[in-house]
Amino acid sequence: MDNVSVRPAEPEDLAAVAELRWRWARENGTPPVTTREEFVTAFTEWARDNRGSHRCVVAVRGDVVGGDVVRDNVVGGDVVIGMAWLATVRRVPHPGSLDRISGDVQCVYVVPEQRNGGLGGRLIEAVLAHARDLGVERATVHSSIRAIPAYRRHGFVQSPQLLDVDIAHR
Repeated sequence: MDNVSVRPAEPEDLAAVAELRWRWARENGTPPVTTREEFVTAFTEWARDNRGSHRCVVAVRGDVVGGDVVRDNVVGGDVVIGMAWLATVRRVPHPGSLDRISGDVQCVYVVPEQRNGGLGGRLIEAVLAHARDLGVERATVHSSIRAIPAYRRHGFVQSPQLLDVDIAHR
């Protein structure tokens, strides 16, 4: 994977990132509520509108080769093969810290044919480095069962104080 780099997503990457999100949902059997083209448009608009609170990093392979990578993921000669997002939220000030930020790692995805080579870990580390640069106090993640070991390798632990509620099904 010497020809793979991880970097902040650029505006021209967003359609390819949307394609990854579409592919991920299809892999998991999520039925679409729209066409692929409408989704890509809506996703790229959402990403642009939310760039202040949601930052994306991408994994790109520098050599475009034939094979299994979706053609729509080619951007300027690079193939976008992975993504990870950091969502941030400003927290209520505290007397000990007036500028508090929390982060949530979201949508870490690597195309299946590039998995199990450490690329997901590189994406997680890039997002966490960005979180540190922003002064994020703590980051959370809602992980799949399969990905829990990867997050643990990067310092994530279960917290007995972190609770959640499934609002949609309550």
